[in-house]
Amino acid sequence: MNRAFAPGKIILFGEHAVVYGRPALAVPVMQVQAKVEVLDSNAPGIWIEAPDVNLHAELSTLPATLPIASVIQSVFQHLNISRFPPLIVRVNSSIPVASGLGSGAAVSVALIRALSSALGCPLPDETVNALAYEAEKLYHGTPSGIDNTVITYARPVYFVKNQPIETFQVKEPFTIVIGDTGVSASTKEAVGAVRKLWEANSPYWEGVFDAVGRIVQQARRAIECGEVTLLGPLMDANHALLQEMTVSSPELERLVAAARLAGALGAKLSGGGRGGNMIALIRPDGQEQVAAALRAAGARNVIVTQVG
Repeated sequence: MNRAFAPGKIILFGEHAVVYGRPALAVPVMQVQAKVEVLDSNAPGIWIEAPDVNLHAELSTLPATLPIASVIQSVFQHLNISRFPPLIVRVNSSIPVASGLGSGAAVSVALIRALSSALGCPLPDETVNALAYEAEKLYHGTPSGIDNTVITYARPVYFVKNQPIETFQVKEPFTIVIGDTGVSASTKEAVGAVRKLWEANSPYWEGVFDAVGRIVQQARRAIECGEVTLLGPLMDANHALLQEMTVSSPELERLVAAARLAGALGAKLSGGGRGGNMIALIRPDGQEQVAAALRAAGARNVIVTQVG
């Protein structure tokens, strides 16, 4: 049996603007993970068992556009293997689907690593990242590439589309609370909605994206200098711009407001928006108060993670 794990992720700053060439900051969330196991089988074909999405099927019966099927095919194609050995691929994940935590990218990364190892040709990170990005196109249409990148390398990432990957140092650890609205949201639809706004008035929205980019730069400097309290107001400012992009939702607004009232230093939606997750920066001694406030405001799940 070959087994691989991949973490979830949160975007700290820069979502949506990152699609238009501005930077974003993202970090792995090790408290939630995707796990893929690849086992030898006595039955012909490659059988996929993914109970989280109610999938139990043989590969050849699945559409090529299904991300799991596409990832498996891409690994065989990359390794120039035309004859499929009998295998069982088991996929389990504790990462909520369609919530902004990178569930699709995490499954892709874990699947690529487990399958390539089972085939005797473990792939380097650069290749894993490239293959996972191709699968992200099926999930999101025009992805930035940030999800697959931070999940592949499992380190804080400063990301600019089509530029070399940069990791960055966290001088002083800080604590983030993640609140799940429980509302599944399509990143593809949210990205498409922002695209329509941009097409209707690109000069204006380029200015908005520039403002997001400046926030990202300030946040990176604050993290690298250990001035983590500065991140709170920057989160609030970034959230205001995401509201303007129309990617927030009533559920997200309730959780963001609840976190701030409970003493969070700042809060914002994280990921595609329209549902999914929000994040809040808290003092270490404030996690119970903020977590309780989020649950009272309707959060389906609350995760506390330390960055750095």
